[in-house]
Amino acid sequence: MATDLPMQVLDALAQGTGPILTAEIFPSESFTTIKSALDRLGSREMVLYKTIERDEAILTAEAQGIVEHGSHEAKVFEAVRSAVEGLKVSDLPGIVGKESAKVGQGKALAGKWIKLDKEKNILKANTDSIVDTTREQLQTIERTKTYPDSKVISDLKKRKLLKMQKAITFEVSKGPKYAREFVKEETDLTAEMLASGAWKSVKLKPYNFKSKGALTPSGALHPLNKVRHEFRQIFFEMGFEEMPTNRFVETGFWNFDALFVPQQHPARDLQDTFYISDPLRAGKPGPDPTIGKGDLKLDYEQYWNDIREVHENGKFGSIGYRYPWKEDEALRLVLRTHTTSTSTYMLHKLAANPRPARYFSIDRVFRNETVDATHLAEFHQVEGVIADFGLTLGGLIGFMEVFFGKMGIHRLRFKPAYNPYTEPSMEIFGFHEGLNKWVEIGNSGMFRPEMLEPMGLPKEMRVYGWGLSLERPTMIKYGVNNIRELLGHKVDLNFVESNAAVRLEKD
Repeated sequence: MATDLPMQVLDALAQGTGPILTAEIFPSESFTTIKSALDRLGSREMVLYKTIERDEAILTAEAQGIVEHGSHEAKVFEAVRSAVEGLKVSDLPGIVGKESAKVGQGKALAGKWIKLDKEKNILKANTDSIVDTTREQLQTIERTKTYPDSKVISDLKKRKLLKMQKAITFEVSKGPKYAREFVKEETDLTAEMLASGAWKSVKLKPYNFKSKGALTPSGALHPLNKVRHEFRQIFFEMGFEEMPTNRFVETGFWNFDALFVPQQHPARDLQDTFYISDPLRAGKPGPDPTIGKGDLKLDYEQYWNDIREVHENGKFGSIGYRYPWKEDEALRLVLRTHTTSTSTYMLHKLAANPRPARYFSIDRVFRNETVDATHLAEFHQVEGVIADFGLTLGGLIGFMEVFFGKMGIHRLRFKPAYNPYTEPSMEIFGFHEGLNKWVEIGNSGMFRPEMLEPMGLPKEMRVYGWGLSLERPTMIKYGVNNIRELLGHKVDLNFVESNAAVRLEKD
């Protein structure tokens, strides 16, 4: 019992001459129970102990079967030896099972326990007896949780017969006040003790000022929220205004058409985009009640017709895509594939009062991706937009160097790219010191006239746009290799609680 454990520890020390290991003496007791007993004895200086952390080998279910019934190769050998005239290879799975036949035949041949007559495709025994080494090794590991030869451990792990786990044990030795008798110590000085004078003879438990207090449960920010906070501070520091991003569902018009993305573009296929089934479509874009009374009145019907025209026949100096633009396709509802749909809406709203502006957003987007270690069907996009007069590509490159410099990324490269709604367009690469290689960190460009002029923005106004995922810098900062460990139902709450705040400009 746990209440008797301190006495059992004292008895175990009395029976030997040196330190004892709790894993060997008390294998069935929990870590918490043993630690509590040792702390109780240690506070009285009756024992001294130190923590030992080690890797233990644990048998898998398959390995447990080998310990009980023998290895696959031993089963194959016994089956072949029992067949006096030899055993057909095709008959082996029916005798020892498919798994044992698949694994054991190769092992038995490699160990020269059996031989194969290739002409007759028959297996014959090559010796009268064998030593089932695999079984003996696993039996030793079952008893001791380890094996002297590390190569054996490595081989058995490759065969998926072992899995390693961390184990904590304690090495306990006699303390300066060791005794077989456990004297009860009072924890409180009571009124009765003072009245009777018993306080003079009782042993009071000393205060342990080194003991750790109980952890206070508290909430914790997810690593993505910590990195998001850092991005927001950078944007605010540089004079940006945060855009409202509460519309997860958008029309194809705002998500694609207004960005000069043609209706035949692969990004609009079902395999790339989530479409809403009920309702299928929304109405045409209409007036925004948040636009100020002093601002210009926006003509949404003219905007709609200009988008149609710039796609079908070209306008504003563009020849367009020259295809029959479909109204129903523009009104289909989708889970937004990028926050650029919000940027488009805000730029159109800016046309009511054209002026230099800086916008940013950080929110969730959705794409019909195959889920793997680096892709999810939903993730977060960081996006920035700058509208002003006289902007140039050189200015965009210079701004990117300042922006990413605030994140601690000072070595940048820019590669020409293609986006339907920006021209010129650039992919941004940064040199990652930890990985010692160049990694893609974002995409950027200058919005096309076919996107801006139908909104009613002045012809002389230019707009920078750039974006990156929130997950990639978070994974790099926190050393996460699988995005599913960062976002989704597989996230370890201990990971969320234990990770410190992040500073993007510091390693």
